[in-house]
Amino acid sequence: MLRRQFMKLAVVAGMGLAGGGQALAADMPAPFDKAGDVKIALVRYLSTGDFFQSYLSGVEKQAEALGVDLRVLDSRQDAALQADMVDQAIALGVDGIIIQHGLTESMKAAAQRAVDAGIKVVAFDVDVENDSVPQVEQSDYLLGKLALEQAIKDNGDSFTAGYVYVPGIAPLDRRDVAWKEVKDANPGITEAAMFGTLDNPIANSVANQARSVLQANPTITVVFAPFDEFAKGVKIAVDESGLNQDIDIYSADVSTADISAMREPDSAWVATVATNPAVVGEVSVRTLALMLAGEKTEPQVVVPPTLITQDFLNENDVKNMADLGVKMPQFQHADVSVAEWIPLPQR
Repeated sequence: MLRRQFMKLAVVAGMGLAGGGQALAADMPAPFDKAGDVKIALVRYLSTGDFFQSYLSGVEKQAEALGVDLRVLDSRQDAALQADMVDQAIALGVDGIIIQHGLTESMKAAAQRAVDAGIKVVAFDVDVENDSVPQVEQSDYLLGKLALEQAIKDNGDSFTAGYVYVPGIAPLDRRDVAWKEVKDANPGITEAAMFGTLDNPIANSVANQARSVLQANPTITVVFAPFDEFAKGVKIAVDESGLNQDIDIYSADVSTADISAMREPDSAWVATVATNPAVVGEVSVRTLALMLAGEKTEPQVVVPPTLITQDFLNENDVKNMADLGVKMPQFQHADVSVAEWIPLPQR
């Protein structure tokens, strides 16, 4: 076990990405006034899927623009290892840590250890229950609420639904609040089945579950799958069952692969609500930078989401995230955690 953790530390330590030096250190506040002097770590729980790759890209590009040394530590959904990796980051002598996803019970104490060591900490989509740690989020409640409002607009307020959910993951728990509220406000909505897993590969694992659920519940006409990997899995099962014209899928998050799947002929995936995960990654780094410079940050740093429908994608011939950014300018940048001295990534 110790050897495995040592080898992982050796691997991730070698993944440090030197800043690109785009920032002019002389014009920046301490500790950014000395180029390459700031070290930060990204400690990841989830990394499988387009969303997480795009988020990582945003973190890397904003770190490069700031001229900081970024270390990436990836636990691959091992909660105990993620907590160990926070300790590894502390041992590496980083100035700041971004905790990306994870479980409250495993990350609460780990985050506190970092704070006690004098390290600034930002959390994205994990509640570490610490007033010293700002929470970066996409307004997950709104992600769920806007998707469900579109489901009601498309299907009325009486339908039988399947729901994909894994409790204990902060963003999914916040989206679950919206689901419960919408069900309570619309008694005609029946939840026929709840299922879900985060086993890798997530989409294929969910597809295996969805096949059985759809076979056992032929009255399902709507599936609320508020994570794009969940939606991909449901779509696989729907397509294989020949139900793509009988079921509508509503999701959260977006990627180029998602856009392609939504635009397939007769695709059951009719709407998603999302922010640009790369932009969220950028915001996470900028929030940490403000903290390191001693500037004020809000306890909750919210990146506002946008409804994206299949009709919009088809009508505007959106093929990828770049096209989406052109048609929806809010996908290119969020005016969140910004300062005159913080350079933005090159577009």
